[in-house]
Amino acid sequence: MSNTAVQSKSKRELQLIGGLSIASIVIFINLYLVQGMLPLIAETFSVSKTHGTLLLSVTSFTMAFSLLLFAVMSDRIGRKRPILISLYLLVMVDICAIFIGDFSQLVALRMVQGVLLASVPAMAMAYFKDELGGHVLLKAGAIYIAANSIGGIAGRLLGGIMSEYLQWHEAMMLLAALSLFGTLLAAIMLPESQFVKPKLEFGKLSLQSDLKGFCEHLANPKLRLIYLVGGVAFMVMVNQFSYIQLHLMASPFMQGPFEVTLIFLCYLSGTYASYRSAKWISELGIKGVFSLSVIALMLGSLFTLFDSVLTIYLGFLISSFGFFLIHSSCNAWVAFIAKQHRAKATALYLCSYYLGAAIGGPYLLPFWQHWGWQGVVFGSMICLSVLAVLVSKLISPMSAKSPLSFTA
Repeated sequence: MSNTAVQSKSKRELQLIGGLSIASIVIFINLYLVQGMLPLIAETFSVSKTHGTLLLSVTSFTMAFSLLLFAVMSDRIGRKRPILISLYLLVMVDICAIFIGDFSQLVALRMVQGVLLASVPAMAMAYFKDELGGHVLLKAGAIYIAANSIGGIAGRLLGGIMSEYLQWHEAMMLLAALSLFGTLLAAIMLPESQFVKPKLEFGKLSLQSDLKGFCEHLANPKLRLIYLVGGVAFMVMVNQFSYIQLHLMASPFMQGPFEVTLIFLCYLSGTYASYRSAKWISELGIKGVFSLSVIALMLGSLFTLFDSVLTIYLGFLISSFGFFLIHSSCNAWVAFIAKQHRAKATALYLCSYYLGAAIGGPYLLPFWQHWGWQGVVFGSMICLSVLAVLVSKLISPMSAKSPLSFTA
């Protein structure tokens, strides 16, 4: 291959990784903004902060099932067009949010947002698998997951700033402007997909073919375990961040609307873990990486029981590291296992992942109401014990060091 061809290929790869990462940041800012806006939502819509935390569950629920729809769409018509259409529609929904008048309208709008937010997560790894191969795919997936965490951090911190300094309509105007800027940038950067449309049957793919694709992946016992691992891990992690804000806003900490969102900077350890996950998998093997992840999630949760600002931040740094390491590994593993219907395989993983987020909020709520933060940790440890069992079953056939052992 000539130097010109190599440079062109490299440029295309960078554009793909950069474009999907920017699109991902737009998605996750929109998804997690409400976690940082709890004080403003409570004040604007006259609801409790605890009630406000359920907005993330509502969005995650509709997002989970919409992932399956986008996966079908992606395997029929390609990757780029559905991503861009959904991003432009998301900007329109952000504009509509400026005029929201009560909490029930906000819940309905967040349900619609959840549908649109599913596009990029459902298609990103399949897009990468179409265009990239080998180690480049693993690295691209790691960078993409790191971008997810950056979007999550940015959304929550932005929500905290908005709660501190802006009114609701001003906050939504700023969100719409940021979403539009990111969408335009992604549209410029994303290369045309080399996705090859499958042969049509009588002018369209049959519903039976779509169901067969999902069933093939669900029939794979290793994939089922990966789906459950991602869902249980996220069930704990994302909702712990919601309840720790309520804890830090209460006595004895009494932190303000923006100050409390600084806890989300702990996601930076997860960003680092995501970026380095490909290297650690090759060095430690998937068994070592998964074991380290579960230990980190458990230790991080227990550290927060010392109940000082320092130990809470340290605990969340450790937990974030463990969570994003296991999430990056699961995401890449699914992409490697799936030989056909790739978008459907990723969508099933993310469906389980976001259903975990949707279930986790209501699950931890009674623990919070009866025993406060200590109750949340207790409820989390129950789930993490289940996670440890699932991970042991997933990695048990492997040797301690089996680098890149992404097998079916």
